[in-house]
Amino acid sequence: MRTLLGLAGLLLACAPAPAPIAQPKTTASAPAPKKAPRPLTTADLAALATPKVVTVRREEGLGSGFVVKQNGWIATNAHVIDGAEELVVVLADGSEHAVKEVLAIDRDHDLAIVRIDKVGLPAFVIGDSKAVRPGDPVVAIGHPLGLRDTVSNGLISAVRVVHPTLSVLQISAPIAPGSSGGPLLDDKGRVIGIAMAVSREGQNLNFGIPSEYLAAIMKKPSPKPWREFVAEQARPAVPSTLRDVPHHHVSMLNGCGDGDLKLVVQMLTEAIEVGAPLFNAGNFAACYHVYDGASADLQRRLGAGCTGPKRALAEGRRKASLHSDPVPQAWAMRDSFDGLLDVILRKFKNSPE
Repeated sequence: MRTLLGLAGLLLACAPAPAPIAQPKTTASAPAPKKAPRPLTTADLAALATPKVVTVRREEGLGSGFVVKQNGWIATNAHVIDGAEELVVVLADGSEHAVKEVLAIDRDHDLAIVRIDKVGLPAFVIGDSKAVRPGDPVVAIGHPLGLRDTVSNGLISAVRVVHPTLSVLQISAPIAPGSSGGPLLDDKGRVIGIAMAVSREGQNLNFGIPSEYLAAIMKKPSPKPWREFVAEQARPAVPSTLRDVPHHHVSMLNGCGDGDLKLVVQMLTEAIEVGAPLFNAGNFAACYHVYDGASADLQRRLGAGCTGPKRALAEGRRKASLHSDPVPQAWAMRDSFDGLLDVILRKFKNSPE
């Protein structure tokens, strides 16, 4: 019996496996296409974003900032923290927290990241500013003049390359004093820029630093205790210099159309509005790069017959090239700007020479 059982087991083990039972064929239905998430309204964005926006308070003023990591990382402008003895972050719930560390600072792009002792904070997602195009919607949130959670919306007016290492976003959403350092959001609530400056010479000429520069410094933090940062830095005195603003005869504008002259005024005013705050904060090289980039761009964009302003801008760049220090370089460019703005003003005022 055991032999028969063993032989039966052996035969079963060697038997071919039964053919699988054919299953009825079914026609697979295509998955339903996913609906793209609808763009958020300005009210939606405000509701989601305001808990993540903070006030950055120092002895003599206020700025804005926003949470970029849940463990207390706060982004703002470099000029908001430079020169401060005490720095306090006020969260959306009204609680106040002293800054413990400076994690990163990039004065060339006017950016800083500080840390407070607070965890579990709601944080923004950093978007891709390289994908931003003129005409895209943008929302700015900040605390102008201490008025908390001020929301404004508009469009990306232009992406301006002022230097190979510096681009700025020009936006139509108003930015008031005190909103510097606040976030600029796309229609998904992602940070695509950081509010930086406002032009007081023209309507709605507002600027922001693209978020790509912020993402870069977030990847390589170099923590420094706040007291050590204060001890190492001293507010740089703005160097005095002997101005050499050229005085042009209005005839140098011959050959320039009204469009050319308006372009000169617009671009030089924008450059000064961006560059002057950088210079005053001690970022002399960044200021010079802004001026030099604007001058080169303007020379290319002026009409062929508008030779006088082109020569004046070229002369300013030549004078700047004679120096290796960014302070006289920036002033050489600024002198050429002021000389051009002055002669255009005299032309339109019909002032006698």
